[in-house]
Amino acid sequence: MDLLTLRAAAGGGSIDGHDAASLAAAGFTLLQRSAPLVRALAGRRAAILLPTSPQFLVALAASDGRGAVLVNPLAAPAEIAYQLADANVGAVFTIASLAGRLPRGTVHVLLDDAPTTAVVVHDDGAVQQRVDLGSHFGLGMEGDADTQGRDEECAVVYTSAMAGKPLGAILTHRNLLANARQTVEAAANVKDDHVLAVLPFAHLFGLTVSCMAPLLVGARVTTMARFNPAAAVDAIERLGITEIVGVPSIFAGMLAALERRAESSDATDSTARTMRLNAPALRLCICGGAPLAVELQERWFEATGVELRQGYGLTESSPVALFNNVTQPNHRGTLGVPFPGVEVSIREGSSGRPVAAGLVGEICIRGDTVFRGYVSNGDHGLRVTDGWLHTGDRGAQDADGRVVFHGADKVMFTRNGFNIYPREIERAIAAMPGVQTVSVSATPDDVRENGIHARVVVTSGGTGHASSAAPRPTPDDVTSWCKQHLSAYKIPTTIEVGG
Repeated sequence: MDLLTLRAAAGGGSIDGHDAASLAAAGFTLLQRSAPLVRALAGRRAAILLPTSPQFLVALAASDGRGAVLVNPLAAPAEIAYQLADANVGAVFTIASLAGRLPRGTVHVLLDDAPTTAVVVHDDGAVQQRVDLGSHFGLGMEGDADTQGRDEECAVVYTSAMAGKPLGAILTHRNLLANARQTVEAAANVKDDHVLAVLPFAHLFGLTVSCMAPLLVGARVTTMARFNPAAAVDAIERLGITEIVGVPSIFAGMLAALERRAESSDATDSTARTMRLNAPALRLCICGGAPLAVELQERWFEATGVELRQGYGLTESSPVALFNNVTQPNHRGTLGVPFPGVEVSIREGSSGRPVAAGLVGEICIRGDTVFRGYVSNGDHGLRVTDGWLHTGDRGAQDADGRVVFHGADKVMFTRNGFNIYPREIERAIAAMPGVQTVSVSATPDDVRENGIHARVVVTSGGTGHASSAAPRPTPDDVTSWCKQHLSAYKIPTTIEVGG
């Protein structure tokens, strides 16, 4: 029971009506029944390119014995190719609609019909093997529920592209299992919970908080592969959802959906036309991934009667380190207090010494959730000194341990809860024929937290990396180039071409 998937499966929970134990067992059965898959993975990592779905747990279990690269389903083909090569991936677990983004010749497993069957596709593109996973229903899950988890790779997530290329952060079973258990305690998760999972499981915030933690206590998880505000509001009310986890733009979107519903109502009763969520079962709303405005917290409470509780973390800390725990009053505008078992210290950037309460410094984290390191180029990422992870984020901590966010020292900003690294976008656009220099910056966006502005300077005559006859790139050309090389959320919203 020292694997994350085994411990989660043994809790007795479910995802979209599928028992977690059956999903995990299906993954182990796949690995046992497919010799070609085992050969492809020999000495190499696996990768998971899937939407938020029950199949994700199947794939994670089938990656047993090796780290699994969690690829964002919004990733562009060039980004996927880079991650697979950098992490030495031997096979990818995916579905038919996403398989076309993989590099030609990649061994992959189609899990569209999992946990019933899986299809292993050979590197020549031919269907090599159809695997019946039906035998998994007879498997049982037993073991020590208190195991700490192996100090071996469980997942690799690409992040921290401050220098222009994302780095693969390595998380162990111990890292992720510790954070899932901490979440259970801080969120007071119980068997009767029903969690609406709208964040990508490829994002550790979504995987740990809205999937693994509920499964540990035997709760239900209902997934939404693609977030739709109106559909989420309907699901919360209709299904008796008790918990939802999201980023600020998700909660803002649901408030907008409630407002539209109230405006379109034909009811003459003023009560029926108010912007209220009819969800008496809802008890917990968790927000993270980006700075949360107090005004949004206030509006959410007015519409739901439930506090919107903010937390803080990053991939390298598995991810959550701070949270406004449910055992305490919610302090709007703060990141909360350290997670159970996590140490948080505010320190001077130069000396690394702790600063006094109330003073601003770098947020540093220590504990079982601090990652192992990066797959490669670790000198370009976040550093760990004497067990302390230096986050590159700034905050101030009061005498009660509560932290207020004061921005980031690292060059990045957020959009829809995802980290945007300007240098990564600049590097991708600079490789476009005809481009001389690029500068990327954030622009205000009330809905998505930030927009992305790219100022592109082209070479005289538009030659650049191409011949002198190369046409001058237009904003539309730049957008098309970005769609091939960057995730959708990284594509600039405004483009200025000059030179």
